[in-house]
Amino acid sequence: MNTIVIQSLGELVDRTTPDQPDPASGRLRENSVYRGVATNDARLLTSLDRLGGVNPPHSKSNLEEHLLRNFLRYGQPFLPNDQANLWEVMVTAEHHGVPTRLLDWTHSPLVAAHFATLPFNTRMDRVIWKLNWKEVHKKFGLVELAFLVDDLDAVLKKHGFNSGWQLLNQNTPPDKTFVCLLEPPSIIQRLAVQSGAFTLATIKNKPLDEILLDAGLESALTRFVIPGAKAAYIRDQLDLCTIDERRLFPGLDGVAAELKRYYSAEPQV
Repeated sequence: MNTIVIQSLGELVDRTTPDQPDPASGRLRENSVYRGVATNDARLLTSLDRLGGVNPPHSKSNLEEHLLRNFLRYGQPFLPNDQANLWEVMVTAEHHGVPTRLLDWTHSPLVAAHFATLPFNTRMDRVIWKLNWKEVHKKFGLVELAFLVDDLDAVLKKHGFNSGWQLLNQNTPPDKTFVCLLEPPSIIQRLAVQSGAFTLATIKNKPLDEILLDAGLESALTRFVIPGAKAAYIRDQLDLCTIDERRLFPGLDGVAAELKRYYSAEPQV
């Protein structure tokens, strides 16, 4: 896995812009998604991983199906009437804080930098992960397109799963293992605003970085480290580019979050 230390937002943009145009589109586009975290963590943990930890006896991955069934049971009155697809339900559950196997990403390195630099007034190092999802799809024999929810159901059937629920309630054998990029419909407004996407792995008892390492996909991951001393500086650069809470979380909560941060104390020295 390649690790790159960056000192400014401009350097991040330069590091994530290809030198050569994409042959298909003729544009400077990358086949990558990004994830910003406000710690110098070397693991890619889903919310389900963090519920109890990925190592026995702490792992609670076996609770995934129970979590989603109870979310449907108690949350049904508040869910759209047409939200019958399991993956749309899982996306909604993840959005509202229910632990799932989904790991959220964005197509924008600047949006990832926003999340990496919050909170801005601490001296800890931050990380922006970059994942070449097309390389991942190619390794697992998947179509080199980001999946929609209907695509995912079809791929699962090819791998021997009759339904998404079957995937949730059993251990996945090695020959059925894959990781894919899922782009759900914009059932939640911020998904569209933040250029959001999710990775989904058929294995739920290992962090994503370990799954990729086992598959020989270490080269698909890059870690951009923001030194703690530069976090506030890059945060200010993001504000100048209007990458902030008010734009990324449309509504009063986003307005309030931006105001609270903007007028808070100066960064620690």
